[in-house]
Amino acid sequence: MAESKEEDVKVGANKFTEKQPLGTAAQSDKDYKEPPPAPLFEAGELKSWSFYRAGIAEFVATFLFLYITVLTVMGVGRAKNKCASVGIQGIAWAFGGMIFALVYCTAGISGGHLNPAVTFGLFLARKLSLTRAMFYMVMQCLGAICGAGVVKGFMKGPYETLKGGANFVSHGYTKGDGLGAEIVGTFVLVYTVFSATDAKRNARDSHVPILAPLPIGFAVFLVHLATIPITGTGINPARSLGAAIIYNRDHAWDDHWIFWVGPFIGAALAAVYHQIVIRAIPFKSRA
Repeated sequence: MAESKEEDVKVGANKFTEKQPLGTAAQSDKDYKEPPPAPLFEAGELKSWSFYRAGIAEFVATFLFLYITVLTVMGVGRAKNKCASVGIQGIAWAFGGMIFALVYCTAGISGGHLNPAVTFGLFLARKLSLTRAMFYMVMQCLGAICGAGVVKGFMKGPYETLKGGANFVSHGYTKGDGLGAEIVGTFVLVYTVFSATDAKRNARDSHVPILAPLPIGFAVFLVHLATIPITGTGINPARSLGAAIIYNRDHAWDDHWIFWVGPFIGAALAAVYHQIVIRAIPFKSRA
């Protein structure tokens, strides 16, 4: 009796092996093919309604993003004390939560970028054409300007007093500190975007496209917690531009270059890291 039980255990151990491939090794080449890179210029896009629909979606989403987030910043600034408002944690949740909701709403239309740095990183990875990338960036910036403008219309006096939610390098930090914070913060965001929307993971794990907005929004939340004390957290040139244009004071422009250069460098580093180191795409194409 004991021998038969032992034999059953051996058969079971051989039949149900514990050795399973991990990570990208779990996806065979037969199941997945790398999509071709997007063309640099695609004139046919300009004749397609879906192209303009995607741009409108980026405009509306970025408008709503600035409206809610800057309004939250104004509410915290107007409070008599920290306990009477949502505080820094609430601001971070507003930014992260809106990204989660808006990426979920617009991902199927435009990809849900809402951020020129994200668009730039995806362009470098050849996920979209230069034509579409430039159109997205323009619409994102216009949406951000309009969103911040509506907030100023609601509370012009407090908006001026509280500096309109514009980004600055805080007292006690150097411009280099601010630039470094923006580079690393944007790297975290764009790397998360690449990982959450990886086409190979989507092919292997059906739940990934549904869950993609969650880690992206959570990354924005965490970066804001870390860098609000340093720069107010940009990591989105459209967000910084919209607030700066509507506030429009000299000191709003003093450090403004940091909120374009930093995010674009961070996005480029994230694109290179994901495409070359993580996915090793250039080496696969040579093979």
